[in-house]
Amino acid sequence: MHEILQQLSPGSLVLDLGSGSGSFDGSGLALTVVRADLDEPRSRPSNFVACSASALPFADRAFQAVISNHSFEHFEDLDQCISEVARVLDPRGFLYIAVPDASTLTDRLYRWLGRGGGHINAFSDVGALPRMITAATGLRNSTTRVLFTSLAFLNRRNRVSRAPRKLLLIGGGHESVLRFATIILKYLDRTFHWRTSIYGWAYYFGELRGVDCASRSNVCVKCGSGAASAWLEATGRVKRRRFRAPIYACPVCETVNFFTEDQYWQSVQ
Repeated sequence: MHEILQQLSPGSLVLDLGSGSGSFDGSGLALTVVRADLDEPRSRPSNFVACSASALPFADRAFQAVISNHSFEHFEDLDQCISEVARVLDPRGFLYIAVPDASTLTDRLYRWLGRGGGHINAFSDVGALPRMITAATGLRNSTTRVLFTSLAFLNRRNRVSRAPRKLLLIGGGHESVLRFATIILKYLDRTFHWRTSIYGWAYYFGELRGVDCASRSNVCVKCGSGAASAWLEATGRVKRRRFRAPIYACPVCETVNFFTEDQYWQSVQ
């Protein structure tokens, strides 16, 4: 989503939809960000508005960008929500939507552990949602990025409530188990042409310039942040060890993860 935020003019109004207290760090951005969600977060920021995505309390064409990071799968009355996004978004604006692929191992695991996990809308066709968005907004789907999984939702360090007993069957959410699981899934995919390491898709809409649609295979098992392998190497974050898999420190939370070259996994789509 940062490709969109960086292209906005200073002072632009951005809607972070279905975000809780926030789906991205807005500090350092010369933008006005409004966080909106149906449920109030425990720590309510001053820029938070409690509302339904199907009845947004904002003026027509108010926002230069709308960010919806892993929330469309939770929205009831999806058609009405899309109509509302189209109404409040400037016709020359930008839209970012990230959703899970319901056919993947990760999303099935998420729904199994969470008894559905609140996922009302199941997206399994990469082109279905972009067609709906373009028809409603007139915005072009400028690019789509395939998202790799990190299984961060299983990480016991991220939990604020009691873990389901089912989690014990898959390592109890220990970070070391998740590290090995993610690298094993990628090697299985590369060998057998499966999609077990894939999580979903990120869609970019609007007349964007220079957006790199290449997938990022290095996704942190703690915070879920992805980083390009070339950037990680250029910044000295990768450590190569004799007879052992290379590792890197996440640039956001410094958690140690196994490192993989993005170019080797581009065929895993």
